[in-house]
Amino acid sequence: MQHNTLNNPDDPVKYSRPVIYFLLLWTALNILQSYTLELHADEAYYWVFSKMMDWGFYYHPPMVAVFIHIGDLLVHNELGARLITLLSSTAAIYLIWLMLQRYAVSAKWFILLIAGILVFHVYGFTATPDAPLLFFAVLFYFFYQQYLDRDSLVLALILGIIVACLMYSKYHGILLVGFTLLSNLKLLKRGSFYLIAAVALVLFVPHIIWQYHHNFPAVNLNLFERNGGGFNITYGFNYLGAQLLIGGPLISWFIFYKGFTAKIQDAFMRCLMVNAAGVFIFFYLNTLKVNVQPHYTLIAFVPLIMLALINLKQKEFAPVWLYRLAIVNIALIVAFRLCLVAGFDFLKQNGQLASYYGFKDWAKAVQAKAGDHYVIMRDEYQNPSKYCFYTNSLKGFGYDSRYYRTTQFDMWPFEDSLQHTDVYYLTVDKTPGVSTDSITTSGKWYGGWVKDTRTYQKIICDADLKIVTLAPGQKQSLNLTITNPYPFAVNFGNKNMTHPLTVEACFFVGFDQVGTQAFPEDFYNISLKPGEQTHYTFTLTAPQKKGTYALFFSWRTDPFVGSRNSGIINLTVK
Repeated sequence: MQHNTLNNPDDPVKYSRPVIYFLLLWTALNILQSYTLELHADEAYYWVFSKMMDWGFYYHPPMVAVFIHIGDLLVHNELGARLITLLSSTAAIYLIWLMLQRYAVSAKWFILLIAGILVFHVYGFTATPDAPLLFFAVLFYFFYQQYLDRDSLVLALILGIIVACLMYSKYHGILLVGFTLLSNLKLLKRGSFYLIAAVALVLFVPHIIWQYHHNFPAVNLNLFERNGGGFNITYGFNYLGAQLLIGGPLISWFIFYKGFTAKIQDAFMRCLMVNAAGVFIFFYLNTLKVNVQPHYTLIAFVPLIMLALINLKQKEFAPVWLYRLAIVNIALIVAFRLCLVAGFDFLKQNGQLASYYGFKDWAKAVQAKAGDHYVIMRDEYQNPSKYCFYTNSLKGFGYDSRYYRTTQFDMWPFEDSLQHTDVYYLTVDKTPGVSTDSITTSGKWYGGWVKDTRTYQKIICDADLKIVTLAPGQKQSLNLTITNPYPFAVNFGNKNMTHPLTVEACFFVGFDQVGTQAFPEDFYNISLKPGEQTHYTFTLTAPQKKGTYALFFSWRTDPFVGSRNSGIINLTVK
């Protein structure tokens, strides 16, 4: 019998053929974009991760480093760094299509709506932790759909591995697992469910051990360092507007409407609904205290688009106006992507997009000055990482000062290697006594040599008190534990040193330093062997001005402004 309709599920080859053609075009566009567009700053940062492979990193688990490492082994360029990302994107879309076939979803509408989701385009080629998170989220749904059909130990084992991969991709992966269980508590009655949990936990143990040995940086970052700001009514509105944009500038409203009005037919659809609603609500609630990044909801768009497509089929809804709107939506997105490839000047001047242009030439210009020496940049991880990628070296270093925050550069051994060497110091402002060169590629830069470099970025200072309340000018003894984590001895003395060390208690209000108190001379007699600790009693003098201060300790050597070597002590003067 001859089938005349495109979407006849009895003819799977013909039924899927348009999707295959679409995926070939999707892959080709991602290859073009990956090859022609320079790495974004975050991608370069994760490339450095891939050269320093570990079970964990300060910001993220290591899966993004694995993705980049594999491609970079094949070829060292932008396409190589993004290769596994773009291939996983294609695979993810195909798996979504396979899951939807049992619901007889139209190939035409699948292509029109999937291709119109802006966030899928972004992470179709961008090598960040969101790319592996997207792939393993889709893979989880794919095998979970089968697991609902049959209780199989093999499927449970596969799901356990996938759950571990989700967690190794980004911590947000736990939301998918939690909401899936919430949607189907009957899973707790399956013996194989506990195999899923056991396998995932065992595979994730190396990362937990890594976190333990590094004092749980992910916990500190996500629960404390990013917990500032307080309530701001604009956060919620910005979040909602951003979701409508990244869901597709013209059709996202329709996808949200159709997705959340789909009729639940089975446990799998219920899983999709709970996950979509759960993730969007979870991050909206986060806007009550922080400004949430729009792409955090990436994994919610997978179940949402599936529900929307199922709903279209359920109601046989296929208006001409939606078809035309979807075509225009895709055309706008593709046109924008092609403009990025062309590199028009107006895009290069955009603050969010400028990172994609000009840094290959910039790295060459800097390397012409620095040679094989380390290049230090202050208070950033982006440009040091770009320098590393475009020189295919690990000679870029981010010096995180007391005015900045912790980055992975504080944990890597780069700083160990530059001690008492000559380094090239690159800044956006002139540094008195150092800056002798200027570089005008990708903005204005000033550079110069620092001889016999001396820094103490990794020294750990821990105080016995975390909350202190004093009267103006009142003194308070703080018992400090000073730890040397370096693999070599350190000496805080200044005799015969090119760059004298000053250790200070720093008083901050918000992001502004409002005062310092230097340590007394006897402190500089301290020297520590590798891994050694010592105790020191510091007499703190409260500021004269009443108020609330963030107090921490900083080791400073010229020309650098001092690192942040302790946690924050909450000081109240009243």
